[in-house]
Amino acid sequence: MTQYDVCVLGSFMKDLVARAERRPLPGETLHGTGFAEFLGGKGVNQAIAASRMGARTAIVGTIGDDRYGEEFLELLKTDGVDTDWVVRHPELGTGVGLPLVLPDGSNSIIIVSRANSAITVADVEAASPVLTSSAVLSVQLELPVEASRAALRLASAAGVTTILTPAPAGPVDSSLAAFVDVLVPNEVEAAALTGLDCNDSQVPVIARRLADEWNLRGCVITLGPRGAYVLDRVAGVELRVPAHAVATVDTVGAGDAFCGSLAASLATGTTLADAVRLANAAGALSTTMNGAATSCPDRSAALALLDS
Repeated sequence: MTQYDVCVLGSFMKDLVARAERRPLPGETLHGTGFAEFLGGKGVNQAIAASRMGARTAIVGTIGDDRYGEEFLELLKTDGVDTDWVVRHPELGTGVGLPLVLPDGSNSIIIVSRANSAITVADVEAASPVLTSSAVLSVQLELPVEASRAALRLASAAGVTTILTPAPAGPVDSSLAAFVDVLVPNEVEAAALTGLDCNDSQVPVIARRLADEWNLRGCVITLGPRGAYVLDRVAGVELRVPAHAVATVDTVGAGDAFCGSLAASLATGTTLADAVRLANAAGALSTTMNGAATSCPDRSAALALLDS
């Protein structure tokens, strides 16, 4: 019997967001047009997204023994996310992210992991009760690969559906593939994994290659304003899910809103294609608000956009 619908192993990042008309040139000091602080990190974003979509959700990760850490615990508690398996590091501070957001909503982000980098395999193994009693485990690559591998291995052995977001983009440890059911890269990450340009004609080729190389049940490539592409090997389905037309102000966290929603839907037994349709709506809505975790929509709002 599952205790949780979704468990997320992931990062905690306090986002210090600057806005500017453009990116600065090397050596240039550029006046910004705005500044704000938000709570984020891929783990936190996905956990809150899953919870707001109605999933019983827990999170596993490491924060600092500082003010930012307290803010995260308060936020997660407010959103109904179980934090019993969050470790507080006595010396390293909570992770920080430094996004730069341009007028069109696009962004570039520098992250400083701090306490996130201190999570150990022992910490993950101590969280085995929640990792193995959830319907779905969602993992990203902002934590040490040893911790991610341990969590995926434990969950996979217990029959938990495992989702990996291979972000940030870059080389991925091939040993993770044996424990992943559904891979969810964006177009940059998909290109980094395959060496292929993720244009419209190549997207199906990339999805099939990743599914074959990783022996996946499913591969979902998120394409931003071009929607998403779904390959479900179990159901024998391949299709493109179109994007939603929304007033985008900030794309930070949109991919995490998508993945958290996807995990929540898969936990209920929804097909991968239908889960992607709802996740696509959730990701679109998240871009209409500033911030990352705070911009995740609830299930009713995502369903309303999908129905419209």
